Parts: sequence; C-alpha cells; structure tokens
Amino acid sequence: MEFKTKSYSNISEIVDAGNRELWDEFITSDSSSNFLQSWDFYEFHASRGKDIIRRIALDRSGQIIAAYAGVVETARRGKHLAIAGGPILDWGNQSLVKDIFRDIREEAFRRNCVFVRVRPQLPLSDASLKLMQNLGLKRAPMYLSVEYAGILNLEKTEEEILAGASQGFRRKLRKAEKNDLTVETSQDVEVMRDFCRLESLHAQRQGYVAFSSDFLTKQFAAFAKNNEVIMYTAKKDGEILAMNFMIFYGNEASYHYGVSSELGTKYSAAPLLHLEAMREARQRGITRYNLWGIVDPADTSHRFYGVSEFKRSFGCEELKYTPAHDLVLNPAKYQLTKLIETARKRIRHV
Repeated sequence: MEFKTKSYSNISEIVDAGNRELWDEFITSDSSSNFLQSWDFYEFHASRGKDIIRRIALDRSGQIIAAYAGVVETARRGKHLAIAGGPILDWGNQSLVKDIFRDIREEAFRRNCVFVRVRPQLPLSDASLKLMQNLGLKRAPMYLSVEYAGILNLEKTEEEILAGASQGFRRKLRKAEKNDLTVETSQDVEVMRDFCRLESLHAQRQGYVAFSSDFLTKQFAAFAKNNEVIMYTAKKDGEILAMNFMIFYGNEASYHYGVSSELGTKYSAAPLLHLEAMREARQRGITRYNLWGIVDPADTSHRFYGVSEFKRSFGCEELKYTPAHDLVLNPAKYQLTKLIETARKRIRHV
C-alpha cells in the first residue's frame, strides 16, 4: 500500500464533536471504518465513567475532514489514551495527518497520559509502518483491538459464500438445519442476562476470564439505542445453545462476541447464527462481514487458534491491520508499562 503525498492540510480548526449525526455520517463515509470509531461505542465508555475524547477537524467551509475518538484508560502505572480504529482521515495528506497527531498529543498531555496507543484502520504494509515511524510512534508491546481479521464479502451471494466455505462448515450447517434448531433475534437489553450466564459457563470450560455483566450489558444497551446491534440466539426445544452479539455499523457487520454451550457445539448451532446475521447485513446494504480476530495458522499454541480455524472454515479473506503503535509522552513511566505488557503477552499466549 502506498500513500499519495499531499502537502496541504486546509484545517480551519480542531474542536470537540457535539453532534452524533454529523459524526457518524463522516465516520461511515470512510469505507474502511467500523464501530470502533462510532459515536455509540464511546457512549458505552462514558456510561462506565470513562473520560472520552471525540475531536473533529473542520475545513474553512465548516466541513469535517478528519475525526478521532479515544478513551482514557487508567492503571496504577499511569493513564494512557487508547484510539482504536482511528483516526479517520486522508492518510495521504501528510500535513493533515501531522496536525491531527499534534492534537492527539496535546489532548493526551492535558489528561496527564503516559502514552497514546493507536491502532489505525490501515491495512498492514511497509508504507503504513513507515508512516507510523515518521510520526514518532513505536510498535506497542500489546495489541489494541483486533489486528488480524477474517473478512467475508457480502456482495457475493449466499450460495457463492457457501461454495467457498470448507466442507466441514457446510456439513455443520446441514447438521444444524437437520436438528431443527430455531433462531431468535432481540434488541432488548434483557437478553444480556442469558448471554452473560452462557458466557460465564463458556469461560469456565475454555479457561479464560469472562467479561463482567456490567461491561457487556452496557455495550449492548449503547448500540441498541440506535438499532446497531442484534443478539442472535439458537435454541433446541426451548434450550439456548449459542448466542452471537452482532454489531451493524456503516458498511460492516461485526461478529463482536459469541458463546455456546456444550450442547450448542454438539448441534453445530454457530454457523446457523452467522448465516442469519449475514442475511440481515445484506438487507441493511452492508457489504462486509467481519469475523474479527484470527491468528496465524502456524501459531497452534495460541489460545485463539481453535476459534481461528473455525472462522477460516467460512472461506474468509484475511486482513492484517497496521498493529498498535504508541506515542510516548513520559519515557520513564512508559518503560514500566512496556515491561509489564511484554511479560503479560507472553504469559497469556496472545
């Protein structure tokens, strides 16, 4: 990937964003964007008492030409500003990019942050890594959101997608249909009681720490407010087998969270939920289905290796984003963060 060089910025001012409609209109005008920079994702963070930032750059006519949203994360070793999936701008406009990152630095300084962590919505390339380096950013010791994703093109028909899937995936789908599973959908936040209960059991079986009920429920509530989320539930004889937490924003349907019971695995419920979500996405005019995190096929020791192989069975294309980079504001305190996160990443096998 190469960036076309543009030297002008044309920024009149950079200000706090205050209008949801204008914000989402600009964010979704970028075909690569997703819910990570959506207005409601930061409503979720704010509902948990987090300090959030939404900033827009305006040109001389008052039009938005760049935007970024971030959340201030706190830890004993210091605060940092996290910007996932952003900023959203013309990366080829060098002056604009520099102006935005100058503003990011200033906003983080004002909040006494030790560093800023950015995972841009840019495909990984030599050019993207060089751009990060030129901006004074360093490769982060820990990820920020998904860096390696499985993508399905919904401009293909359902038949074409199934033809590109593995035989195992098609076999699981036929099994689910044969077992007379039913699929229910809901945007009622009360559905999160069942999801959190199932996720807790799933975490016990798989050996990971489950998200808190508060964390998950407030996310669902934030996106449900504006018809951006649907919970898909597979049942057999009234018993819940699997649930998928799907977000629909801009041009992307995102498989945000998914859980299943042991019986759900036995009856192959998950593929059926994804098929229903793809149908909904098409009805909304969405052309990209993001299965989210996958790991390298050779990384068999990674704790997400099994779920990655399941996602690959869809026949998805693999997209590597430019990984998280840090803008260091306090070098002494940052070194402690780097040591801790490097060790944590090794221990967690992520």
